[in-house]
Amino acid sequence: QVQLVESGGRLVQAGGSLRLSCVASGRTFGNYAMGWFRQAPGKERNFVASISASGSSTYYANSVKGRFTISRDNAKNTVYLQMNSLEPEDTAVYDCAASRFPVATVTPAFHFRGQGTQVTVSS
Repeated sequence: QVQLVESGGRLVQAGGSLRLSCVASGRTFGNYAMGWFRQAPGKERNFVASISASGSSTYYANSVKGRFTISRDNAKNTVYLQMNSLEPEDTAVYDCAASRFPVATVTPAFHFRGQGTQVTVSS
C-alpha cells in the first residue's frame, strides 16, 4: 500500500504560480510512476501529468503543456507539480496518484491516489 498526501493548493490570481507537493509513504517510492490528476466541479477526473519511476520521462496533458512541470525527489518520497501561468480553467481539486508500473500515462494504470488539494484560480 502507498499513502499519498498532497499540499500546496490555495486561491491564486490568474497568471500566478503554485507548486503542489505530494508525499508518499513507504520505502519503494522510487519504483512507482507518479501522476497528477484534477477534477473540476461537475466534471470528470482528468490526467494532468506523470513522471516515470526514474524521473527520466515526463508526460503532460495538452491543456497544461508548457505551463506545468512535474518533478520528483525520490530521496524525499515527494512528487511536485509546478504550475505557472494559471488560468481560471485550472480550478479543480488536484490529486496525486501512484502506479506500480515504472511508466504510466492513463488513469487505469494508477493504483493509489491521495485525497486531493483544492486549487482555485480567480480571474
